[in-house]
Amino acid sequence: MLDALTLDQIRTFVAVADKGSFRAGAGSLSRAQSGVSASVANLEAQLGVQLFDRSGHRPVLTAEGKTLLADARDILLRVDAMRARARGFGEGVELELSITADTLFPIPLVGVALAEMRRAYPSVALRLAIQPLGGPLQALTERRCTLAIMVGEDFRDPRISFEALSPVSQVAVVAAGHALAAGRGIGIPDLADHVQIVLSDPSPLSEGRDFGVLSPQSCRVNTQDTKHALILSGVGWGRLPSWLVADDLRSGRLVRLDTAALGRNAQVTSQSYLAHRLDEPFGPAASTFAKVLMRLCESDAAG
Repeated sequence: MLDALTLDQIRTFVAVADKGSFRAGAGSLSRAQSGVSASVANLEAQLGVQLFDRSGHRPVLTAEGKTLLADARDILLRVDAMRARARGFGEGVELELSITADTLFPIPLVGVALAEMRRAYPSVALRLAIQPLGGPLQALTERRCTLAIMVGEDFRDPRISFEALSPVSQVAVVAAGHALAAGRGIGIPDLADHVQIVLSDPSPLSEGRDFGVLSPQSCRVNTQDTKHALILSGVGWGRLPSWLVADDLRSGRLVRLDTAALGRNAQVTSQSYLAHRLDEPFGPAASTFAKVLMRLCESDAAG
């Protein structure tokens, strides 16, 4: 009977599949191997299918097992999300609110939202990290933060909930004294002749991929502030968030590149998202911060 299935059996099945053996799966669950083997065997009997081929040295998922593993993960994800939501109903104010924000997102908006949240919950300690590319998602998956603010659609995880905030634009710029500043109708070959300042990903999530790197003469840096400073000093060109370079463009310290190869008017726009783990409770301080940030983003987009 399918009604006889238990969450324990499903968790055991996923653990063995993830770890690659009954022994390793048992170790991850702090259980005896015999009990894990029996649990999977009972699950197979109740489902009426063989989940693992046991003929070799290690158990290998059958075709049916591979298909049902996706269902098993989905069931566990939904159960964990329900438990987290229920815990959130009964828990008090968080001791700490930790946030990891993408370097592209307007940090002043984060500051305003945090200040308003603190007026409602002054006892909550704050921790804010700023990271590029896959950094915010990795911080969430490794439980190093409660909330993450992400930009773009390059990094996703089924364990994470995403809610749209507002568009974030980047503009390709160069220092006023740089050779490219006076260029007109700049093409990719012209850009490739000069150093491009590029942010490095602190996570392994973009391994093997480069985002927007056009020049073989790249200078990779680990913070947006460093990238900004190097472009200002004339080392090379690069994309920077519009909110960060607005004053530089107005004063003439930076010049927007005259190129159609980097978006209309050398500008590209991406969507930003507020993200959190589905299996973690959303406390009152986090909920307040999220509502305030949403309101600020709506107002900013409308203005």
